[in-house]
Amino acid sequence: QVQLVESGGGSVQAGGSLRLSCAASGYTVSNGCMGWFRQAPGKQREGVATITKAGTTAYTGSLKGRVTISKDNAKNSLYLQMNSLKPEDTAMYYCAASNDRFCFWNPQYFNYWGQGTQVTVSS
Repeated sequence: QVQLVESGGGSVQAGGSLRLSCAASGYTVSNGCMGWFRQAPGKQREGVATITKAGTTAYTGSLKGRVTISKDNAKNSLYLQMNSLKPEDTAMYYCAASNDRFCFWNPQYFNYWGQGTQVTVSS
């Protein structure tokens, strides 16, 4: 059974930083594409960053340039470093994993999802 457990969310002031973590079990982070998505109230889930099996990263949306995705194969974990946070970054952030080595932005492409971690940025 695959489990993805996010942590690291919280409340920060604008301009602050957070590092999100996603611990995987039943899934090996070195074997497929993984990504971070976010969903604000009343909005669709949107992609933030992905990392392929080979370690190639991609970013999209308003967080591009302010976030870095990485993974630690030894710890079987995925990370998202977020800097210069803005109030509009407030959302639930989700870790996702795919059985495919390539990455796509469509959430339906991902086979497994975590429960999410809340990020709240105040002005």
